[in-house]
Amino acid sequence: MVRTRIAPSPTGEDIHIGTAYTALINYVFSRQNKGQFIIRIEDTDQKRLVKDSQTRILKSLKWLGIKNDEGPEIGGPYGPYRQSQRLNLYQYYAHKLVEKGAAYYCFCSPERLKKLREEQQKKGLPPKYDGKCRRNAKRKTQNAKLQLKTKNYVIRLKVPNSGVTSFNDFIRGKISFKNELIDDQVLLKSDGFPTYHLAVVVDDYAMKISHIIRGEEWISSTPKHILLYQAFGWRVPVYAHLPLLRNPDRSKLSKRKNPVWVSWYRQQGFLPEAVLNYLALMGWSHPLEKEIFSLDEFIKEFSLKRISTTGPVFDLKKLEWMNGEYIRKTQNSKLKTQIYNFFEKKYPEEKIGKIVPLIKTRIKKLSEFEDLAGFFFKEPKINPRLLYQNLDKSQIKNAITRYTRHATRDTKEDFKADNLEKTARKVAERFGIKPADFFMTLRVVIAGKTISPPLFESMEVLGKEEVIRRLRKII
Repeated sequence: MVRTRIAPSPTGEDIHIGTAYTALINYVFSRQNKGQFIIRIEDTDQKRLVKDSQTRILKSLKWLGIKNDEGPEIGGPYGPYRQSQRLNLYQYYAHKLVEKGAAYYCFCSPERLKKLREEQQKKGLPPKYDGKCRRNAKRKTQNAKLQLKTKNYVIRLKVPNSGVTSFNDFIRGKISFKNELIDDQVLLKSDGFPTYHLAVVVDDYAMKISHIIRGEEWISSTPKHILLYQAFGWRVPVYAHLPLLRNPDRSKLSKRKNPVWVSWYRQQGFLPEAVLNYLALMGWSHPLEKEIFSLDEFIKEFSLKRISTTGPVFDLKKLEWMNGEYIRKTQNSKLKTQIYNFFEKKYPEEKIGKIVPLIKTRIKKLSEFEDLAGFFFKEPKINPRLLYQNLDKSQIKNAITRYTRHATRDTKEDFKADNLEKTARKVAERFGIKPADFFMTLRVVIAGKTISPPLFESMEVLGKEEVIRRLRKII
């Protein structure tokens, strides 16, 4: 069975948009092959853990609709695996490697290792452990006694001194590394926690992960992982390394230049379907060159072999355009509920429903609703500069006074957009004013801006009483 996973670390604000991209590809590949997808929290780096990061990661994955198929909670919703709850497993396998002669205890102090790195840097050499504890011929008996008395040791992988470690990347083809350039990586730290390299291999084996689909930044770690698989005598899974997302200037996507946390996109009012659709286009293209398609269609058409190795550009402007397209495709009743929930039920749902048809073609994100439609809920502050840009005070007073009289005579049933526009045209003609100038003045009075949803439709939604109140106030 095809089994894939995503293994985020709770060391940031939330899940990175690049990690969400990797999660999507893993999720889609598993679905396409009728397999399973697993979420695993890699929380063994205790010093870098960020409070509540794990909660936000899971919330963001849920928002995107990337669901976990397996977890430790039996009989309830599947929660993620957490590495911090599996320490005994890593410790067991680390000591197994020592017994096999594929790893060794290292008692070098942090001070010695720091000095070693500094000396290597001065000589222009890559930082690498010098194998002092590895060379100790009596290490096995000595270390067995020492480990009972002290925890000041780590376990290191014994990398072959010569030869090549190779693997066939599903996307990139054959990749090889000279063993002499690979460090004797620490597998188990002195605090009993595993390093990433040991934990990821043990977990992927224990969880029967068939395909490891991850970012290209992990390519250099892959030979260490393959050496571990070989040392244990385990079958090596299929590796596929995705390209890293790039900024429009081709630099690596980072929080210094772009919003990178998925929660930011949720807070800005992007729709999860639009975010997934856009991520699907990162390094892959639809066979029919379509830009907008559903997740189900992506699952049907996706091919891992068609992923490009060139870093795709993550363009926020294009995502905004795509999100706008999704908003326009959304049924009004559903969009009404989305806006209602996005603003945490701040505005009456029934009124939002009346406004949605007026603003649907104008917004690209749910967050823009408030800026565009806020005047429906709160009377705007009038900027005199905007009010007097086309007409002078006497023209405005006379025209609006006449217009208010007409509006006051209208019944609630007559207070409709068509009638309101006809009246405005008659009033403009009566005072020799261009209709466009009078319309703009009315727009400023009603909405407080020169750009708003359709004016007379907005007045109809506001209702006779509120419109007349605003007109009389300006007079």
